[in-house]
Amino acid sequence: MASGVPLNVNVRGDGSRPGASYTVPLVALTSLFFMWGFLTCLNDILVPHLKAIFALSYFQAMLIQFAFFIAYAVMSIPSSRVVKRLGYKGSIIVGLATMAVGCVMFFPAAGHRSYELFLVALFVLASGITLLQVSANPFVAILGKPETASSRLTLTQAFNSLGTTVAPQFGSMLILATAVKASGELAKLTPAELEAYRAAEAASVQTPYLGLAIALAVLAIAMSLFKLPVIQQDTSDAGAHDASDDRASAWRYPRLVLGALAIFTYVGAEVSIGSFLVSFFGDPHIAGLGEAEAARYVSFYWGGAMVGRFLGTVTLRRFKPNQVLLMHAAAAATCVLVAMLVSGTPAMWAILAVGLFNSIMFPTIFTLAIEGLDRHTSQGSGILCTAIVGGALLPLVQGRLADAVGVQHAFVIPVLCYAYIAWYGVRAPALNSR
Repeated sequence: MASGVPLNVNVRGDGSRPGASYTVPLVALTSLFFMWGFLTCLNDILVPHLKAIFALSYFQAMLIQFAFFIAYAVMSIPSSRVVKRLGYKGSIIVGLATMAVGCVMFFPAAGHRSYELFLVALFVLASGITLLQVSANPFVAILGKPETASSRLTLTQAFNSLGTTVAPQFGSMLILATAVKASGELAKLTPAELEAYRAAEAASVQTPYLGLAIALAVLAIAMSLFKLPVIQQDTSDAGAHDASDDRASAWRYPRLVLGALAIFTYVGAEVSIGSFLVSFFGDPHIAGLGEAEAARYVSFYWGGAMVGRFLGTVTLRRFKPNQVLLMHAAAAATCVLVAMLVSGTPAMWAILAVGLFNSIMFPTIFTLAIEGLDRHTSQGSGILCTAIVGGALLPLVQGRLADAVGVQHAFVIPVLCYAYIAWYGVRAPALNSR
């Protein structure tokens, strides 16, 4: 196999011809998108759960998200090298196996009630997801016509959103089935009762994550047996137009580099908004909701992203991807500005509507950024996945600003992010030229 995979490629399964239907392989790959969305969103359940078990501060509890998202910065480039060595299918299998190991590590972490081991388990789990992203995202983009790559990736990302929608329900039933005791209630327990309570709460994550480890192992075995198409570099005249492009690295492509910044700002904006929704809805000037009721409304944010991605499979086939990206980014920025400038339920629904416009951004930016990378595609995919670390860093910036000026006005950070993404949508077609 060549060191990288261009968008103009021959794709074949065992004995199949170029141009064959890729519906079945796409269905198999879509299950991966669902699984990593599901596991990522379970962190929202782990944060309050582990905070109560280990009596953590909010800063300490946020290390859960940091340990998870920092894996994208640390492991994305090594993951692109794994893809070069093992190919897309082999990398997917290794990624699933790594995720399974991370889930298994929750068992001893809970047994020893070690917060540090939980953080290590999360890092291992996210490392597997990173490898899965680096291999599966470009694989989906390649399986079919280049002009419909954004549409295909948006469809698979819709099932990723389905995973993020289902996961909180799963976690609430199996991990948070027993209400967490308040600090006042814990103070009334004897040392023995407190020890027993914390042991039981820690153990509540063991069975769910062990079950997930088994599911991931089964999926890895299934993928190893499944006949995914083999990706080969196109040596025909169809790919000859790139022969004169002798750039030595993916970093030499402006569309990729600026696209990585767009991924950084997109993920940072999406996570920042999601992290502050409950507090925003609890503001008396907005909706004055209690935490439990506010949390239920958060599902509209993630559900909007899922609906938008299904709709995006249509719009991305009818309009140029960069134009769709521009429209969505402008609409998202407008919604956030409305949420900043008004009060009451209009502000609440304006910020929730952002989820709908977030929907197509990641897959569209991704496919725009890797277009034309030829042999540097796997390296470019690694760079883009590294940029997901924006989800770990930008929320901290918005948090510091919220402490200074309040939650509502701190949403200026996502506004700036969406403004940049809109600019990228305008400029992307002209980039990569010499």
